[in-house]
Amino acid sequence: MTDPGVRPEALGLPRPSGVVFDCDGLLLDTEPCWTVAETAVFATRGLPYGPEQKALFIGRSVPGSVELMASIFGEEGNEEAILAQLLDAIGDVIATSAEPMPGALELVELLSGRLPIGVASNSPRFVLDAALGRAGLRDAFGAVVAADEVPVPKPAPDLYLSACRLLGVPAVGAVALEDTATGTAAAHAAGLRVIGVPSPEAGELGADWLLPALDDPRLLAWASSL
Repeated sequence: MTDPGVRPEALGLPRPSGVVFDCDGLLLDTEPCWTVAETAVFATRGLPYGPEQKALFIGRSVPGSVELMASIFGEEGNEEAILAQLLDAIGDVIATSAEPMPGALELVELLSGRLPIGVASNSPRFVLDAALGRAGLRDAFGAVVAADEVPVPKPAPDLYLSACRLLGVPAVGAVALEDTATGTAAAHAAGLRVIGVPSPEAGELGADWLLPALDDPRLLAWASSL
């Protein structure tokens, strides 16, 4: 429930043409799931996977992560096998372990029917479907775009441009919700303004507005006012 004493104008957000969410780390707490999968892939090669390694993968697309793994492992040319191993691991973990981030379900419910909402994710389609299905959000959005459905994933603007096009709204005037600098760069490149809700490992986002979580009373009050 939103706090009736919190005014939506306290956030300083105007009414957007639409809202586009990131998924991993923003709608669902999938980063621990990716960490489990990435750790497993590293372990098969006898390599450690700690905070230093994790920081290299935050915000990357799956192909980008696989390319980096291949470089670290000295297995350039073996990307297809690494990809298969990583996707096999992550699909199982997300389907059984991923949980919605605080405020995610309430925010989506508040925005639904008030204006067009969508998802633009750097995950491939089957991973994105597993995550949204796990949260009961598979049918909550007017557009859902995965990284393997656009020419170039984040930080390129393609995902956000595609989501806005499918929603029938101009990208300029829409708002993105992001938890990484990579996603923020993609949204800005497409012309969207960005509400940043940084994950602990994300560092500086460069977002237009910064909030600690999706259940921030100012954000929920703003959504209720649209």
